[in-house]
Amino acid sequence: MKLLVDSGATKADWIALDEEGNKLFNTQTLGLSPEVINREEALERLEARFDIYNNRNEVTALYFYGAGCGTDRMKVFMKDIFQEFFPNADITVKEDTYAAAYATNPKNEKAIVCILGTGSNCSYFDGEELIQKVQSLGYIAMDDCSGNRFGRDLIRAYYFNKMPANLAKQFESEYNLDPDVIKHNLYKEPNPNAYLATFAKFLIQHKDDVFIKALIVDAMQVFVDNYILQFDDAKEVPVHFIGSIAFYLKAELNEVLSKNGLKLGNVLRRPIDGLIEYHEQNK
Repeated sequence: MKLLVDSGATKADWIALDEEGNKLFNTQTLGLSPEVINREEALERLEARFDIYNNRNEVTALYFYGAGCGTDRMKVFMKDIFQEFFPNADITVKEDTYAAAYATNPKNEKAIVCILGTGSNCSYFDGEELIQKVQSLGYIAMDDCSGNRFGRDLIRAYYFNKMPANLAKQFESEYNLDPDVIKHNLYKEPNPNAYLATFAKFLIQHKDDVFIKALIVDAMQVFVDNYILQFDDAKEVPVHFIGSIAFYLKAELNEVLSKNGLKLGNVLRRPIDGLIEYHEQNK
């Protein structure tokens, strides 16, 4: 049995395939980002899914593409956990940007590949390897234009009285904005980045509002400046995107990229289905 896993900070999508490439089952766990969970939490999340736990000894290969796996230390950390849980499997751990590259670019052509979901990332794919100009420092310091950054921006706009009154009233009706509740989720609960990203739904629902539209466009321009334009041939190759933020704000993304002389490529909400095709073509 082969397992393909695409994990963000919020959730991880799993697909099990037999030797002929037929799908055996698919499931989800909570996210397995080594930046925000420890070994015990990771094992608990694996054990919580019966279909994963019950088949752990049958797995012969695991391909894990995960947020937070951009350094050798984090790759080794996750590989050790998986080796313990799946004792008979060959383990491959790569950064989640590789899943984005393979899913959006199955022919392995040169491209820039970005992730805009709970977190954010950007790499140059030369057809074989991913090259990064910016090393991610995690959601607190970076993650421009991500779900968690938009959540932070909305909360700040509300509390600094920058959000228009009509919008603020709708914001209040959809979320518990009590300061104690917010602070508890940010500083006492696990995965504060995923908590912040829950507010991005409001941003997407109200994306045509003048205030929200400006917030979106400004954040996208920051992402273009800080990440995409770092690459010398950014204007010569397509820019692919993975993630719910990119997927639901595709029109706004295309607008900002066009203004910067960039070409929007493929935009997918999640890469897991594309990974099946990629692994079948590249056995």
